[in-house]
Order: sequence, then structure tokens, then C-alpha cells
Amino acid sequence: MTGVTNSRFFTPAALAAGLAALTALLPAAPAAARPAVVELFTSQGCSSCPPADALMNEVATRRDVIALTYNITYWDYLGWRDTLGRDEHTARQEAYAQHFRDRKYTPQLVVDGASHMPGSRVRASRDAIDDRVSRVSGRPELIADVTNDGITLRAGAVPGSETDDVSAIWLVQFDSAHEVEITRGENAGETIIYSNVVRDVTRLADWDMTQPLSLDVAKAMLMEGAHDGCAIIVQRAGQYGVGEVITATRLDMSLIN
Repeated sequence: MTGVTNSRFFTPAALAAGLAALTALLPAAPAAARPAVVELFTSQGCSSCPPADALMNEVATRRDVIALTYNITYWDYLGWRDTLGRDEHTARQEAYAQHFRDRKYTPQLVVDGASHMPGSRVRASRDAIDDRVSRVSGRPELIADVTNDGITLRAGAVPGSETDDVSAIWLVQFDSAHEVEITRGENAGETIIYSNVVRDVTRLADWDMTQPLSLDVAKAMLMEGAHDGCAIIVQRAGQYGVGEVITATRLDMSLIN
């Protein structure tokens, strides 16, 4: 065809340069959201705990939250034991109390290691969880690569970290649900469902966040016990081993079996 003027032909190099310039003008993609970690310290002997337990049943269904229930033991002095209580749970709550410079109580809801409040204040608790979910980001994203021997945890260095800025890496193993008939105390006669009941908490390692993370966790450790759920929590260790959550992930146990 002849008689066409003002035609413009682009070389591959010119096209690439144009695309690069266009990309530079586009807003950066947001970081992938990570789950927020919500921890409830509760007791079968606490009359104000059932509303908080019910809230956790709701929250446990969310993919943007890792919900964990810790039954504590210090109400056992009343003369009967919480059937799900563990001294390790009480110790973890005590560490939070020291970190927050506050007392421990039930039901205590800890949101992403950054704040705490009575879990019986259901509306305020739900709002606090939603607010935290809206603000967390996945940098550094915590990746759990499944291997023949277990998993390898990976994360990038955290910008702005100091060499003494150390985080604790926790393996939390839990049962997805327990239904308990309460026979004594203030909740006698009630049947309460507890979601994501923590059975073991293990401090795997500490991480200097100025360096990338790479940590192998053996399958034998992950599969020990009859737990059907696992999560990894990375949080600022501070003086007491607990603090604001840096990143976290929920493990798919079906891929590890």
C-alpha cells in the first residue's frame, strides 16, 4: 500500500523502554497481607469467658487471622482443674503481662502482640481485630517450604532493624476444636466449644532481623502429638520473649503428613 505518510514503526528496544517508563508511573503493588495473630487467655472457671470463647469460634474461621486459645491454670486454686489448662499457657500470659506492664486476667485478648483488652468486650474486640487486619502487611512474608524432612522457613531481612533487634520464632501446635461440659464452678452446666486450643508452644530459635531468615524444622517435631493444626509466629522478643508480631503463617498439615 502506498501513499501512507506519518507511519511510525517501533523497534523492540523502543517498546521495552516505553513499557519500562509506563511501569515506573504505576503505583507499587501493595505487600501481600499476612494473617494477624489473635490470642485468647481463658478459663473454664471464668464466668465472663464464654462470650470471648464464642468470639474465638467466629474469628477462627477467618483466613486473615490466626486465632489461638490458651486455657490458663491459676484459677485451679478454686478446687478443680481446667481440663485444657497448661502451665505453659499461664507462663506465656505472664510474659505478656510483664511486656505490657499490666496484670494478667481472663478473658484476655492479645491482638498481634501489640495490644490487649478484655475479650468479653466482644464488639470492641472485633473492632480491634479488624483494625489490625487492615494494617498488617506481609513484609517480610514468612514462607514455609515443605521438604522431605519437614519445612524450611524463609523470610527477608526487616528494613531498619538493628543488630540487637531480635525476634523469637514460636511453633504453636493446636487442636481445631474441643467441646467441654463444665461440671463445676461458675459455668457449671454449660457446654463450651473452644477453637484452636493450644497444646504445645515451642521457641524454635531467635532471629537477627538484619539478616534473611532460613530455618529448618523437622517433620518429627511438627507431627509430635495428635495436633491437627500448626502455626509459626515471629514476634519481637524484647526482655520477656513476647512482643509485637512481625510475621506469621499457618501450616497446612496435609502437606506435611
